[in-house]
Amino acid sequence: MKKFLFNYVIPYLLYGVVYLWCATLRMRNLNSEAEDQIKSLTGPYILTLWHGRIFYLFYYLRNRPDYFLLISPSADGDLLAKLARLMGYSVIRGSTFKKAVPAARSLIRVLRDGQRIIVIADGSRGPRCVAQSGSVQLAGITKLPLFPMTFSAKNKVALNTWDKFILPLPFTRCSINFGSPIYLTSRSSEELVEEKRLELETQLNQLSSECDKV
Repeated sequence: MKKFLFNYVIPYLLYGVVYLWCATLRMRNLNSEAEDQIKSLTGPYILTLWHGRIFYLFYYLRNRPDYFLLISPSADGDLLAKLARLMGYSVIRGSTFKKAVPAARSLIRVLRDGQRIIVIADGSRGPRCVAQSGSVQLAGITKLPLFPMTFSAKNKVALNTWDKFILPLPFTRCSINFGSPIYLTSRSSEELVEEKRLELETQLNQLSSECDKV
């Protein structure tokens, strides 16, 4: 019964709730030029964001099967994977926390096949708003641009979770923000990887701060 609920009932309920909830929201793009730059690309690229800033962007970027999401192979991951597919995304099952190497290989394979991926900059366990090096290293290995993105809302609730997950209140205004691409060569030194990791972290925090002030 539990498996039936997780596979055939709860994902559809969540899909309806997310869709109706987000349909009430008004959206403002703080950097449409940066988003237009992303949309103009015909090849693969990487999008990244903070874990706590997923909610509205998950809706905003819907119906894009060329966007692959990495979702853990856990029971909770089964539910999220089903929801992601209902929202129109493609899914890779894997974890950056356990068995990170196979997950990274799957992401690299998808990028080299010409698709795009969305990865969480601070991972599934944090620390909150501290960029991990994984997305930067993926950009270096594949020689592809890494684009930071974020959102906030005028009226919102921050949940009491490690990531302070942001839920916009219904009928409020959301702001989305896209940053400048980050590039890295495949043979970058550890020092350059760290430099680009800090650049990503700084961009994401600055973009988020801009959204929070609107």
